[in-house]
Amino acid sequence: MTNPLTVIKGHLSKLTNAQRIIADYILKNSSEVAFLTIHDLAQRVNTSSTTIMRLMSNLGYSGYSEFQKGLQKLIRDQTAPQTRLEINLENVNKDDLWGNTINHHLYQIQKVMEQMPKSQLDEVVKKITSSRQVICTSVRSGLPIGQYLTHGLNRTLGNCRLVIADTSDWVDEIITMKSEDLIIATSFPRYAKRIIDFVKAAKCHGVQIVAITDSYSSPIAEYADIVLPCDSDSLAFHNSPIVAMIVADYLINATAIGQSEETRKRLDKINEMLKDMNYHY
Repeated sequence: MTNPLTVIKGHLSKLTNAQRIIADYILKNSSEVAFLTIHDLAQRVNTSSTTIMRLMSNLGYSGYSEFQKGLQKLIRDQTAPQTRLEINLENVNKDDLWGNTINHHLYQIQKVMEQMPKSQLDEVVKKITSSRQVICTSVRSGLPIGQYLTHGLNRTLGNCRLVIADTSDWVDEIITMKSEDLIIATSFPRYAKRIIDFVKAAKCHGVQIVAITDSYSSPIAEYADIVLPCDSDSLAFHNSPIVAMIVADYLINATAIGQSEETRKRLDKINEMLKDMNYHY
């Protein structure tokens, strides 16, 4: 979802004087406007609801509600977890939290299936299978995706490893990286600076970057060759990995099936070693 404040700034020169007054108020009071009704906003800027609706149309939104949802998401992305929890508590039905949670994620999954072309995912698979090495990286809420990808891709290819961006000394890693290498980086709000620094430095060394993040306006997207946008909203305060996990699972499936003969040979060898170690119960 595009940053609504960026959209306003990009359209300022095309707005009427009345619309520019509304836009200026929104830019200066975005946290307040995110939770005002259209009638309340009209009163604050001494205009009509119709003028506000015309502004939304000029900005490319279907209505004030769509614009406001984008503004609320922006605020959630930029605020601390406890504030995000307070915002979400205003909208969640606590009497059916289990059903709401399931429906919330089903909606997200359906949305990512409709909005993310298979060709885009298959392009990532090509990069994975043609790379000299694959490095998965993330921090905190994005770390489960990095760990899952690392395990699945390494079982298939044997050239994948995990770098935890905020604890590893990745400077030593970067100086040996080449343009044939690939980094798959997962970054969710509030976008840890350490992982952005890692990806930025790697990009300067010609490393290919795939970003799994919540939107194309995410700061990591600037350095990515391919962006895989995965909604990370939850009903509480945290970034949810559910949608990104499904995307990661597809990448593992497609890589393993596309390299089925090589995968079978690797799995046979791994299984023999595990048997020798008496690893499984």
